[in-house]
Amino acid sequence: MKEVIFDFGRNSFPIQVPQQAEILKMGTPTKIKEPEYEIRQALRAPINSPPLQQIVKNKLSAIPNAKAVIVISDNTRPVPYSGKSGILFPLVTELIKAGLSVSQISILVATGTHHSMSEKALRELLDPRIFSLGIKIINHDCKDKASLICIGETEFGGKIFLNRLYIESDIKILTGLVESHFMAGVSGGRKSICPGLLAEDSTYLLHGGQILSSPQAKDLSLINNPVHKEALAVAKMAGCDMIINVTLDSNYQLNGIFAGALESAHMKAYNKLKSYAAIPVSKKYDLVITHAGFVGINHYQAAKGALICLPLIHSESICLLAASHPDTDPIGGDNYKAMLRLLNALGTEKYLRKILAPEWTFIPEQWEAQMWGRLFKIIPPENLIYATLDIPIDDFSHIPGQDARAITSSKDNLQQLTNESIKWAVAKLDRELNQPPLIAVLPDGPYGIPVST
Repeated sequence: MKEVIFDFGRNSFPIQVPQQAEILKMGTPTKIKEPEYEIRQALRAPINSPPLQQIVKNKLSAIPNAKAVIVISDNTRPVPYSGKSGILFPLVTELIKAGLSVSQISILVATGTHHSMSEKALRELLDPRIFSLGIKIINHDCKDKASLICIGETEFGGKIFLNRLYIESDIKILTGLVESHFMAGVSGGRKSICPGLLAEDSTYLLHGGQILSSPQAKDLSLINNPVHKEALAVAKMAGCDMIINVTLDSNYQLNGIFAGALESAHMKAYNKLKSYAAIPVSKKYDLVITHAGFVGINHYQAAKGALICLPLIHSESICLLAASHPDTDPIGGDNYKAMLRLLNALGTEKYLRKILAPEWTFIPEQWEAQMWGRLFKIIPPENLIYATLDIPIDDFSHIPGQDARAITSSKDNLQQLTNESIKWAVAKLDRELNQPPLIAVLPDGPYGIPVST
């Protein structure tokens, strides 16, 4: 046996895998040695954009009481907003040096359709100096009609309602992490606005059954990706003065800072990410072992960890997904639970036919069940072994997949549960194949992306 570390961001542990297992790791980019200096340099010499201070001074000369908004991600993304690599405090100080007062600056949490962040969660996420300054922090609320405003329509034909504070601000800055995304290709850039600041109804346009049926709506794919195209169109309608996006390595260490114009800075970050996150693969495996990473705060988010297995599996493969779900609801919202039940009851093909039918009424979060369906188009649900301690055992009666606790003796230790599940899967495949199974291990979870060559 050999040892591999599974890192969930908040906790990590080693797992034991058979000696013949192939470890498919992402590349190792060079981390930034002086992050605070590099962050300030990025803001002062941005990509295809004037320096941030110059942007602010130009705005203030025209509008002396100009309001600035900084859009941040919520805690489903490991964006470095505090510590030595924190991008938020250097950004705020640049704004203040350019002439803005603290009262002219707001921080807006791009929650999308996620629940609002509590003050406790915000204090865990952000640099404490932000709170010392007294900067106003607001959670986007996709259901609060008073806080939303229509900015027009896109080619998909629906009206786009967006956060009013963002639209009515004079200086608009986006922050975020560029990591692979199983619908939009990569996160960051335009996604801070769309879907981060959209009304719930407007989010449906980006997550409809048809748009997500595109084979290009997948990890590390931007060319001809309709999700990316639609998000970018909305972001350009809303406007943006500057983005500051980062890339991280598998240890969540800062390795790239990209400040500048919305499209060009984001594209540069995407190219950087792709250079080390893409893992070339050329064969299928009988067992794929992976985890849901930092992003997998609940079952809804854990789909991102499962979907990276697609290039590696055949119809009889077993996928083993370990997940730590610290969210207040370890599964997800009520709509998501309802759509999981429907997927589980109908099976993938009937589920897809139902949500694509003209008479179907869109239900929020149907998209995530649709994405799980991609996995179950290849393997039967029972071939997904889901190792978590956070979802009640009874709930697995309506969640596609097999609860790892049902096939092991472990009930209270995720490391032990994962290791016992691996042993169970290997023994099962040994019996069925009459030879050692081909095994792939993805130690980077949803951050290292297998790409068929």
